[in-house]
Amino acid sequence: MSSPTQRRAILALVAAAFLFGATFVVVKSALDHIAPVEFVAWRFLIGAVVLATLTLPKGKKIWWRGAVAGAALFAGFALQTAGLQFTTASNSALITGLYVVFTPFLASALSRRWPSPWVVAGALTAFAGVALLTGVDGLSLGRGDWLTVGCALAFAVHIIILAHWAHQHPVIPFTMVQMGVTSLLAFAFAMFFEGGVGLPDRSVWAALALTGIGVTAGAYLLQIWAQTVVGPSTTAVVLAAEPAFGVAAGWIVLGEHLDVSGWIGAGLILTAIYIVITRQRDEASRAAEAVTVAH
Repeated sequence: MSSPTQRRAILALVAAAFLFGATFVVVKSALDHIAPVEFVAWRFLIGAVVLATLTLPKGKKIWWRGAVAGAALFAGFALQTAGLQFTTASNSALITGLYVVFTPFLASALSRRWPSPWVVAGALTAFAGVALLTGVDGLSLGRGDWLTVGCALAFAVHIIILAHWAHQHPVIPFTMVQMGVTSLLAFAFAMFFEGGVGLPDRSVWAALALTGIGVTAGAYLLQIWAQTVVGPSTTAVVLAAEPAFGVAAGWIVLGEHLDVSGWIGAGLILTAIYIVITRQRDEASRAAEAVTVAH
């Protein structure tokens, strides 16, 4: 029987998953008033500043390793946010969740070992789910869906990086460096490719505050505490509910509705994520620990 502390940890993880899922709706709405990568820049600047008030990084190694991880994180969020311009919040949430499936494949490729049968089964299930979710006609996904697939791959690379280095550094300062690098890269990209950077319109301040403070910093701290109580595997399983919360938020807030094939596809994607996290033990064990700090 679980202890009261364990039950509180599970509730904290559910709250974190909800906040992460709700982010898709918030960002989708904000993109009517701000360029996508500029939004990423301001969001992560806020998150970095918040975490910097708690602790600061020390040593050269944490800075350059954090910069490498931050570059992958920037790629993931830039592609995700850009994709939200062309696809629904529901599709974005579900397709982003495929990073859980991609990660063990990348780990197998780097270690030159065949992935386990469970990973292959999860990948095939996820592929079928995306096909049904996006209404694939001749295996041609929409622009926003492809950008989000790229986002999932970037997050998978980020997880592999974290699996190698995150355990060697204090979590909060290591993440602060990643957020700072993500923000700097986003500002540079927005400056050269989005026509410059200016003070955000008042209409997006609430979205920036929610994603920068409430999600990037607040939900992240919930994860850290909860993971110390229930461990990485349980944490990863609970956070796998994030895509489901994203779909629910898209439905309630934006009025996005899935048709029958879309719901079946959503179910298959969530099933694939669950298969990989709970069944694939050897290859995903280290990756699962890093999944909880990939937002």
